Amino acid sequence: MQGRSDDQRELLDAESVAGHLLKAGSVFAFLAGRRQELFPDEMFADLFPTGRGRPSVPADVMASVITLQALHGLSDSETVDAVTFDLRWKTACGLAVSAGAFHATTLTYWRRRLAASDSPNRIFDAVKAVVAQTGVLAGKTRRALDSTVLDDAVATQDTVTQLIGAIRRVRREVPGAVEVIATQCGAHDYDDPGKPAIAWNDKDARDQLVDALVGDAHRLLGHLPEQELGPKAAEAVALLALIAGQDVEPVEGSDGTDGRWRIARQVAGDRVISTVDPDARHVHKSVHHRQDGFKGHVAIEPDTGIITDCALRQASGTDNHEAVVGLELLADEDPGLEVLGDSAYGTAEARIALADAGHTAVIKPIPLRTVIEGGFTRDDFIVDHAARGVTCPAGYTVAITRSRGADFGVRCRDCPLRARCTTAKRGRKLTLHEHDSVLFAARRQAEKPEFQTVYRQHRPMVERSIAWIVRGNRKLRYRGTAKNDSWLHHRVAALNLRRLITLGLDHTGTNWVIA
Repeated sequence: MQGRSDDQRELLDAESVAGHLLKAGSVFAFLAGRRQELFPDEMFADLFPTGRGRPSVPADVMASVITLQALHGLSDSETVDAVTFDLRWKTACGLAVSAGAFHATTLTYWRRRLAASDSPNRIFDAVKAVVAQTGVLAGKTRRALDSTVLDDAVATQDTVTQLIGAIRRVRREVPGAVEVIATQCGAHDYDDPGKPAIAWNDKDARDQLVDALVGDAHRLLGHLPEQELGPKAAEAVALLALIAGQDVEPVEGSDGTDGRWRIARQVAGDRVISTVDPDARHVHKSVHHRQDGFKGHVAIEPDTGIITDCALRQASGTDNHEAVVGLELLADEDPGLEVLGDSAYGTAEARIALADAGHTAVIKPIPLRTVIEGGFTRDDFIVDHAARGVTCPAGYTVAITRSRGADFGVRCRDCPLRARCTTAKRGRKLTLHEHDSVLFAARRQAEKPEFQTVYRQHRPMVERSIAWIVRGNRKLRYRGTAKNDSWLHHRVAALNLRRLITLGLDHTGTNWVIA
């Protein structure tokens, strides 16, 4: 059943004893006086549908603890210690000086209850409702989008480790898999979670092991009894099928049907990097900088620094691209926004969607690439979409084909500008984007002084907000997209609350206001 805070203070109530020592304008001081208005009992009533059982920790206490934990980046064990020994935490949560804390697993219990509910991000939503009620964003018509890489909580695994781990997981989760492995799989002793003892400096030995493990995986998948699988079993089978195919290719000379495999020469674009956390991915922030983990996405109001929405997604995949997630973060906004973002948000599809939603894009264009350094780009050609023709810098005009290509062919053979245009023997071929006119207009817009003034003045605030999020929290504590997305929402809720307090947040008894 749901526990409730007692309005009658204890003799050694921490706020009475040490409340005056709290720093004015701190989150601790605010929660000490306003946690029940921010997190009322009825906000969590659906988590305890029956009146039976032992009372839970009061909702306002747990919500305050979760908020402070996210703000300070503490583990569950560190959080329990803080509630037990730190007078600031006791005061913020309305506890007595002599009160002991709950067990660390209570935090896990509450996170699971929240995750399984219809409103898993209710703490974030509560702070968002306060933002709306104060009117602090009234008349603020700019939003800045950005993302950052957050390191995963697991070690990146090689192909051999993943294959063994995936087979062991199927054995553990799928009925009948133990018997199949005993009769069909002999590349490794799957009671041993470690790697086989082979000469790892011998390439042939490594290739033979990979080939044998992939063969075991295929035979296991092919001989599993036909049955309806539960969620965990189905996920284990799907993961093994993915692992068995993502890192290997048929050996040289094989047609792919004879069951001979080797490590692929290229890394799969959406490669699973760990069977412990199948959601973690490789991500490249630059050509030379690679990380493993997830991406956190935010939309902020640049004048106040309030984060209006956030999401944590896998670090690769078209559905997780910045431009796609950025549009989702703006889905609940009213028309008329000026949306700022770097070139990751500058796809033609995103620009069209923003215009359709009534927003104005102040987004850096995707830079054009040239084959020759300092050579001609698409913008040096005159494209007439109405007449379906393209004119090159030398003055030659060709027609645009149905596949949106413009092939100059033999015209480049004796062209005096060839050295700046192409190295292709058959001459320059220009391929136009489906929405070429949208991207061309964006590049022209970015050259205007008014665009550059707005962008340089207002976009840097999102970098500061990203810095607030990752300070001491770059490495995630949980596995999987859902749990880490919940953490990000709690983190952002805590940061927004701190920002609101700095701006003068107060409660009149009926409404939230900025004093």
